[in-house]
This record gives sequence, structure tokens and C-alpha cells, in this order.
Amino acid sequence: MVRRRYGYRRSAAETSRWWPRGAAYALFHPSWIPESLDPVADRLKRYRIIAGMIATVGVYMFVVRGFDFEQVMENVLIAGVVLLVITPITVGGMLLVWRRSGPLGVLKSPLLGSLRVLLSFVAALVVILGVLSLAAAHSNRNGGGGLVFSFFMAFGGIWSLIFLAQAAIQVNSNFFGTAAIHRCLPPLLATVTSWLMALPDLLTGDLHGLGLAAGVLFILGAPLTVTGIAWFEMSRLRRHHGIRLGAHPHVRATPTVPPPRPPHGPPAGHGHPYGQPQGNPYGPPQGNPYGPPQGQPYGPPQTHPYGAGGPNPRNPYGS
Repeated sequence: MVRRRYGYRRSAAETSRWWPRGAAYALFHPSWIPESLDPVADRLKRYRIIAGMIATVGVYMFVVRGFDFEQVMENVLIAGVVLLVITPITVGGMLLVWRRSGPLGVLKSPLLGSLRVLLSFVAALVVILGVLSLAAAHSNRNGGGGLVFSFFMAFGGIWSLIFLAQAAIQVNSNFFGTAAIHRCLPPLLATVTSWLMALPDLLTGDLHGLGLAAGVLFILGAPLTVTGIAWFEMSRLRRHHGIRLGAHPHVRATPTVPPPRPPHGPPAGHGHPYGQPQGNPYGPPQGNPYGPPQGQPYGPPQTHPYGAGGPNPRNPYGS
């Protein structure tokens, strides 16, 4: 079955295991490894690998004036040993952090799968570089080794180098399938590994034939770029998917439930707290508040103010 990735249909070179690209994909990106959640970060990683290869080739071609095959193989083997050591240590440290918030038994299957991919990658490095080294030594000792040997040497060497390059791309993308353990492990492991590979050259002063400024820039360019891309990837995972490095991968934080809103009306059976309003509060007022008052307020009184009595009713004081 042809797998799709970001809507792109894989070619025969990627699906056939006889091609170096397909063999590397089948071996170092098995089906249990989840696809990346962020295609933007994946593209940045690929651009970084291409830029790193161009910079390395440029330094060896125009500064060092040629490749030292033995030194290249030695550096690759050292990188494999560093990966074999630092990956389990880093994952073990994160397991100690995650055990506080969740069980570790659920991570057993992806842990074993990642360990198999790591051992396969290191074994492939050792076998391929060892065979190429022995073949080169045999060819130098026997003056070329004949036409057939040279043909198989050239074909096998090209196939092996393409396979290793594709394997490095797959490993850089999923970092031995550690994304199946936790989505933030690949950027973390890439950052730790890149700094461990760069610091020895910086501390020993091996500037690869460059000046001080250019050598420091060449050595620190890779770890600084890897760190920036890793920070960018983890920030996008946290912002868009809620995935944090310090959180257990199988335990999601319980969302905070907002408090219930207060009721708009009084509870049933308690009546109105201020009494029932009289009449219609929105209707017209009773009577005319601006009309004339009832009767004549300034006219003479209709009756005697002290009662009807006395000989002269019109005289208020009598007689």
C-alpha cells in the first residue's frame, strides 16, 4: 500500500525496497511511527540538512581541498556512537519526569520499537562503512582489483551512500521513532545530539582549516540552527496541539470547568424578594399628573372653618 504524506503520493523509488530510498524508508520509518503533525517543521528540517551538506561539501572542496575518506568515516562512526549513548540517556531522563504524572508501562512498546530502530541504524553505519573501508583497502593493495570488482565497488558504494543519506533524513525526521513515545522527543534529542557533536570541535580548536570567526560560525551554525528549529517545532506543538515536553504523553490535563452561572430569576417557591409590583410598571400612570387639581385651592372655603354656629354665620368671631 502506498502511503501518503501531506497529500503527496510516494514514487516507486520510495516504496520499492530494492531502491536505497525505499529501503531506508522501510527500515527507519516503519508503520508504527506516527506521521509528523507539523509539515512546516519537517520542511525546515529538510532545508537544514541540505544547507548543512552544501556547507560541508563547500568547506572540504574549497578550504580543505579534498575529502579525507578515513576522517569522514571516523566522524560518521563517532556520530553513531554518540547517538547510541545519548539517546537512551535522554529518554531515560524524560521517563523520570513523566513518571510523576502517569504510568510508564504504556510506553514499553514504543520504547522497544525505538531501541530496535536505533540499533538498526548504528549497525547499518558500522556494516556499510566497514565494508567500504575493507573494499577500498583491498583495491589499493591489489591495484584496482579488476573490472568486475571495481564495478560492484562503485555500484555498491553509490547505493550504500544514498541509503545512508536517506536513513539520516528519516532519522532526522522521527529520531528513531521516538515520536511514538512523545511528540517532543525528536526535537529534544536533535538539540542534545547536535550540541554534543559540536562542542568537542570547539573545545579542541579543530576549526577544519578555517579562520577563527569562520570556524566558530561553521561549528556553531548546526547546533544553533537545530535548536531554533526544535524550539519552533515544540512551540507549535504546544500552541496548536496542547503537547508539552514535561507532560506525560498518555495523560491529558483535565480542562478547568468554569463555575456555574448564577440564576437569572429567584428560586421557585420563594416569591419576589421585594414584593409584587402594584399595577403595570410599564403602563401609563393613573390620572393626569400635569392636569388641574381637584377643586379650587385658592377660592373661599365652602363652609365655616369652625363649624356652623353663632348668630352671624358670616362673621368668624361671632355676633
